[in-house]
Amino acid sequence: MYRTHTCGELRLSDVNKEVTLSGWVAISRDLGGLTFVDLRDRYGITQLVFDMDDNAALCERARNLGREYVVQASGQVRERASKNPNRETGDIEIRVTDLKVLNAAKTPPFTIQDDTDGGDDLRMKYRYLDLRRNAVQKNLLFRSNLAIETRKYLASQGFVEVETPNLIKSTPEGARDFVVPSRMNKGQFYALPQSPQTFKQILMVAGFDKYFQLVKCFRDEDLRADRQPEFTQIDCEMSFVHQEDILQTFEGLTKYLFKNTLGITLGDFPRMTYDEAMRRFGSDKPDLRFGMEFVDLSNIAKGKGFQVFDSAESVIAIAVPGCAEYSRKQLDELTEWVKRPQIAAKGLVYVKYEADGSVKSSVDKFYSADELKIWLEKGDAKPGDLLLILCGEDEKTRKQLSELRLEMGTRLGLRKPDDFKPLWVVDFPLLEWDEDESRFFAMHHPFTSPKPADIAKMESNDHAVLKGIRADAYDLVLNGVEIGGGSIRIHDRDLQSRNFKLLGFTTEEAEAQFGFLLGAFEYGAPPHGGIAFGFDRLCSVMNGVNSIRDFIAFPKNNQGRDMMIDAPDTINKKQLEELGIRVVANE
Repeated sequence: MYRTHTCGELRLSDVNKEVTLSGWVAISRDLGGLTFVDLRDRYGITQLVFDMDDNAALCERARNLGREYVVQASGQVRERASKNPNRETGDIEIRVTDLKVLNAAKTPPFTIQDDTDGGDDLRMKYRYLDLRRNAVQKNLLFRSNLAIETRKYLASQGFVEVETPNLIKSTPEGARDFVVPSRMNKGQFYALPQSPQTFKQILMVAGFDKYFQLVKCFRDEDLRADRQPEFTQIDCEMSFVHQEDILQTFEGLTKYLFKNTLGITLGDFPRMTYDEAMRRFGSDKPDLRFGMEFVDLSNIAKGKGFQVFDSAESVIAIAVPGCAEYSRKQLDELTEWVKRPQIAAKGLVYVKYEADGSVKSSVDKFYSADELKIWLEKGDAKPGDLLLILCGEDEKTRKQLSELRLEMGTRLGLRKPDDFKPLWVVDFPLLEWDEDESRFFAMHHPFTSPKPADIAKMESNDHAVLKGIRADAYDLVLNGVEIGGGSIRIHDRDLQSRNFKLLGFTTEEAEAQFGFLLGAFEYGAPPHGGIAFGFDRLCSVMNGVNSIRDFIAFPKNNQGRDMMIDAPDTINKKQLEELGIRVVANE
């Protein structure tokens, strides 16, 4: 056999045992009469010892081992004279009596260590080497365990795992589809699913009242740290349920996963309406690990002769604790930060509440100290705090201030990665207006049910009334990140058709795209609803990491490329001809 034990298994209780280990050479140290080799596999590292006095030839062979050589070593377990308390096998070592090189290796282009010297692109190109690093393996092992525990919990709740197709029909809503040409139906295309939404609703019609799937989804959209062109969802649907049933079930799943993977007990999740979240934090996914709630100063700051405020729809502030001592340089830097294109604020106003109770502000030419103190009191600011103020169009200003709030939380160390604050955000708008296309889009998706009390509003021609229609939709937010979202679905053909009409579908378009679903509703569709968790995102948030790429075995880079296999790539002319595709050269 290649090994009797793994490199993370042996302890003091194994002293004097004859063992065989196999793995990769992590580090080799030649001390003259002794050569030490750290042998690594995914379970850990064990120190091998080669003694010149025992076997000079064997010791010489050990000296010639390169990094990442694959070797097999046999010998006796003994207690280490100099123990390593930072390693689980640090109390023992193997006095090697036999060594076999199973495969030599070229010198790696970067160090296979937690703190590697390889850049992102280099590590992605040699991903098979990057995956040997303990930090990366730890992430993927966590992901594996999270998937296993997810299946355990959902199975215990009576859910059935069903696989849905990966070659489906393109839909016009949401992000761009990845499309797949059909060889047998030239000129026609499949799409890769952005989610299994319609299929899981069909499963409810079919009588599978509790469905789940750890499913791969695909979206052709611009990438960033928490997005990949292909990603995994915990996708779930339930029949004969109200919103409360779903919130209770998946709050239970989240608590179970935290307890069984991190050993953390979460309390009950607070709830907040979408309108409240936007009013208090300017975001539908507020980070509740710290305060700095919004303060609307519009009524008391406008009408005093300061044209910037007077001409603004809203004047909104946050009180930043302990930052009244910020220098002019620091405040100027913050001003430039909010002016960046990503934020696009026109400027920043501040009020310092000095420790001695005095007040200093960038607008004290227009406002008295007493007036500024009223602002501070409204913001519940204390001596030593700093009031930061933005103004402009209400919705835009709230989004800008939300980004500033998060930035200040980060700078002050208030967004602790091991502090978990979950939140349900409920009562989302059903529709959102797109100025560029001059039409409504579904805020979640076209199958989301409006609140029963708001269904009558769907017949209105008034935009304000339509924008006020609430959906039976909900998001699960964790530390300012949306980790899950779902809704109660429409299960009635007439209501679904009315919703399609609001979204700009003609009767013919709705039938062409979703006729199968509308038809299914006519054969006894039960009331149903569901949720989908971003599985990669959940892994990263639970581990306090920003990038989901750290929890995906073979991720794409920010340009959507797989650096290891060099994809996407061209295909040969014969394949194109079989697909009926003609490539036109760029002029």
